[in-house]
Amino acid sequence: MSEFDGLEVWRGSVNTWECDDNGHLNVRFYVARAAEGLVGLAGAMGMSGAFRAGADATLLIKEQHIRFLREARPGAALHMLAGVISIDGAEARVLQLLIHSRTGELAATFQTLIAHVTSREGRAFPWSARTLALAQGLMMAIPERAAARSVSHAPVQCAASLAEADRMGLVRLAAGAFGAADVDSFGRMRPEMFIGRVSDGVPRLREVLGDRGEQPAHVGGAVVEYRLIHLDWPRAGDRFEIRSGLVGIAGNAQRIVHWMLDPTSGRAWGSAEAVAVRLDLKARRMIVLDDAARALATAAIVPGLSL
Repeated sequence: MSEFDGLEVWRGSVNTWECDDNGHLNVRFYVARAAEGLVGLAGAMGMSGAFRAGADATLLIKEQHIRFLREARPGAALHMLAGVISIDGAEARVLQLLIHSRTGELAATFQTLIAHVTSREGRAFPWSARTLALAQGLMMAIPERAAARSVSHAPVQCAASLAEADRMGLVRLAAGAFGAADVDSFGRMRPEMFIGRVSDGVPRLREVLGDRGEQPAHVGGAVVEYRLIHLDWPRAGDRFEIRSGLVGIAGNAQRIVHWMLDPTSGRAWGSAEAVAVRLDLKARRMIVLDDAARALATAAIVPGLSL
């Protein structure tokens, strides 16, 4: 049951162990499913071996725009449809729709900018004529609910660095190192690791929002939109820090920027912008920000912070 077109590239369900304290599928597993679906789409584009360790060419994610539209809770049946929005030169923008299989409702949407690169060096080079021809049969229009809403697709010049994070006083949300289980067949960080490491730091997120008081047990949070930009790809043994700050409030949504930084060199592995809301875990509804919460958040906004 679905009103959407596209090639089915993934089907499965939500495991209890993939869910977080809010009782729904954690964001890292949405991105992991999108990465798995990309393998299926690559096969339909004539690149069935693109993600094998010995491949000469593969697909590298440069940017990803995600909208989280309906919760996926334990036991939920899901499937994914995918297609191509545009393709030219050595890049393509692809669309993936994660759908609740029982109802046909959208769980999440992904617009992903990918590059056709050499597997080892990550050097971009043009698509083959065969892939370009096959992509024409996979073209998809962007449904209204998959379009960017609060986060722009506009090009950015990322200014993220450890020195800049220190200067701005950004909160150290998470830190650690990547292990062998965190990288792909080519030794690069798996795509879900960025958003996943941000998620690991959520208990400190209230500090980013200026709220250090006690939070009722029934209050949680949810991200409704995300833009992830990959600037470089850590390897096993590389360290990271997530530094975060609030950039604005719109209605009941709070816009937060996260920088993933290399503590050794000070440069950025990646940058992300998230739109988040508070969630009533009993009613499963968004919480309207009261004046006190809005005042705390407004005071915590970091001037000049951006992707």
